[in-house]
Amino acid sequence: MSITKSVEEYISQHPNTKGCLKNDLINFSSLSRRIMKDLKLKSKDFDAVLVACRRYQAKLSKEEHFEKRIKDVLSESKLEIKTGIVVFIIEKDVYFDYLLDIEKEIKKKMEVFHIIEGVNSLTLITTQDFAASIRKLFRNKIIRENSGLAELIIRTSNVIEKTPGVLSYLYSLFGDYNINIFETMSTWTDTLFIISENDLEKAVRILKFR
Repeated sequence: MSITKSVEEYISQHPNTKGCLKNDLINFSSLSRRIMKDLKLKSKDFDAVLVACRRYQAKLSKEEHFEKRIKDVLSESKLEIKTGIVVFIIEKDVYFDYLLDIEKEIKKKMEVFHIIEGVNSLTLITTQDFAASIRKLFRNKIIRENSGLAELIIRTSNVIEKTPGVLSYLYSLFGDYNINIFETMSTWTDTLFIISENDLEKAVRILKFR
């Protein structure tokens, strides 16, 4: 791997360093020495590391322009929250009518119900109220059950269609604050995240864009 790639990868893996670099709050020489020490580079590589740091800052400055566009879109969004969410991972070869039955039951009560189809499994997202019914219907077909979750839905305008990088920006926000995403899905102007209820307060705080 080239020194430039190594430097960019190193900074990307250190969000605090990346943030300081983006906002011009870091000493390039000190940063270069730190990178050289951590990556075990030779002293002759100092100039190359220094140049790579400066170039990466210029790259981040360009990204900041796109980030502003993303924040403008998100500042007009609405956040909807639902707690008491449960996620079931089930085998794909289940009796399809059972899925229709449970979907009808849940939607009749105007509650949360989403299905994500994978190659070898299905993911069912609903509320804890229907967990017992799902366990009864699918019994030995359940691969995993995750409870104590919350659903966040970010509703934006259709401008999101023409704004690249919104999803990756949101993912990076969650990653920077150590919030694990159990499930995610996107449908036109709605972006849905399933996270632990323990992370809910933190997530709401970082998703305030106004």
